[in-house]
Amino acid sequence: MQRAMFQEPLEEKAVRCHLCAHRCTIAPGRRGLCRVRENRNGTLYSLVYGRLVNGNADPIEKKPIFHLLPGSRSYSIATAGCNFRCRHCQNFSISQYPRLHGGEIPGDTTSPAEVVTAAKATGCASISYTYIEPTIFIEFALETAQLAKQHGLKNVFVSNGYTSPEASRALAPVLDANNIDLKSFNDRFYREICGARLQPVLDTIALQKKLGVWIEVTTLLIPGLNDSDDELREIASFLANISPEIPWHVTRFHPTFELTDRPPTPAATLRRAREIGLVQGLQYVYTGNLPGEQGENTYCPACQTCVVERSGFFRVQTRLREGHCTTCGTLLAGVWQ
Repeated sequence: MQRAMFQEPLEEKAVRCHLCAHRCTIAPGRRGLCRVRENRNGTLYSLVYGRLVNGNADPIEKKPIFHLLPGSRSYSIATAGCNFRCRHCQNFSISQYPRLHGGEIPGDTTSPAEVVTAAKATGCASISYTYIEPTIFIEFALETAQLAKQHGLKNVFVSNGYTSPEASRALAPVLDANNIDLKSFNDRFYREICGARLQPVLDTIALQKKLGVWIEVTTLLIPGLNDSDDELREIASFLANISPEIPWHVTRFHPTFELTDRPPTPAATLRRAREIGLVQGLQYVYTGNLPGEQGENTYCPACQTCVVERSGFFRVQTRLREGHCTTCGTLLAGVWQ
């Protein structure tokens, strides 16, 4: 156990957790919605500090992060638990593990130093906090990220964006990039499919961008639920108004977990979403989970040269020099060194 950050003592030994937008009020002996932060006699503890269930060297493109050191590898870690209950979660076996197993917390005890050592030993240029919502293990993530910085490694979150402003500000000094899921532009979708709300996610995208974190956004397009032209325009317009340089990944849904009554996303839907994003003023829109598409590549916004060619999760060819297009010299937005 580790004493939890962002806690407020209340009467009768209750505690309010300010880690995420749920801001759970937790009675003694109970846990928050994430199922991994527990009130013990008036003090909130993290039950997942260093309790890792995954440690893998992945292509950075798998996150997906396309504008941070393309072609590099990222050492990817996770604990169990999540503050969302997405009916279509592809990682439900770990994100929902405590909820589905009577509160049990799995994982092998690991130190921040061991994570950094493993990242360097596997030739990774960054550490990704991913697979589940990494904010729920912020105590371990922060210590690891601080040490990673000292060793020249980048830090990447893959997040649902429900991070509180307090936690976002604590993370920003050590966080190089965050791919935030914007699952829909409809609050009803968030309530019924994810067990959350839309506005805090929008607020996190805007705040972390303002704090200097490199932001990319992913929307998984689910047929009939969040793939209408109007909703796609709303998402793209929102992002473009924050910054047209935010990469938007529109990715293909496959039936899983509790959402198996919907078909896989047609390829035409992803192509249409990409075109909508570009028309709304976004400079970088990518189609995901659809290998072989031109929408996987990065194009210079000035001269339209293909500057990063990809196939699946792998970079094939790069026409960038220190982030500049080698055809016209334009500096592309991102983290290239």
